[in-house]
Amino acid sequence: MARTPRAPWSKANPRKRAGKASTHLTTAEKAKAKARAKRAGRRYPNLVDNMRVAAKKAAKTKTSGRKRTAKSKTTKTTRGAASAKSRTTKRTTKRSHSGARKTKRKAASRAREKDPRGGLTAAGRKAFAERDGAHLKPGVTKKVSEMTPQEMRRKGSWAVRFYGREKLPPLVDADGQPTRLALSAHAWGEPVPRTVAAARRIAAKGERLLARYHRIKDRDAGGRRG
Repeated sequence: MARTPRAPWSKANPRKRAGKASTHLTTAEKAKAKARAKRAGRRYPNLVDNMRVAAKKAAKTKTSGRKRTAKSKTTKTTRGAASAKSRTTKRTTKRSHSGARKTKRKAASRAREKDPRGGLTAAGRKAFAERDGAHLKPGVTKKVSEMTPQEMRRKGSWAVRFYGREKLPPLVDADGQPTRLALSAHAWGEPVPRTVAAARRIAAKGERLLARYHRIKDRDAGGRRG
């Protein structure tokens, strides 16, 4: 036979059995319990309505606690994500700044390698030697009467290669300033050409220097054979 449940007022207070302090309804909660009793036609105060209001209070408190916990977890997750994003942004920014600094250093290094008046600086010739193994020498700026045969050959070769080609690249830029091709003439002791005609005159001078070099070479070879 099923056992008939005992009425709550015939049981011992469970909070006392658990060693917990009893809780009391607030004035507003008592008003709710009284209204509930009135709707049911019961006299008040009574344990049934007080227990119902207290149960709702406990359920509401528990739900509110779960929401606070969930909100706290969400906040922590959001903060963690924001922190991770911040760290990533800082790393990206740091790499970007580092890359920008390297680019600036390279640009500055290349700028030091080029003489603004034309040709390469001593540092530029050294850099080419280290990178490509090239043994570049400064341009020949002496008068023709003071040049050695090898210097005639070097300057003549440069003049024909730079300004004797069939189609010349631009000698001035959009602002009317000489290009690096035109400025190279300064490194060889020649006036910077701004027109094709001026460039061709340097090329013609280079051809004369090469012809003179070959005459000297042939003369010296003939003298050795005699």
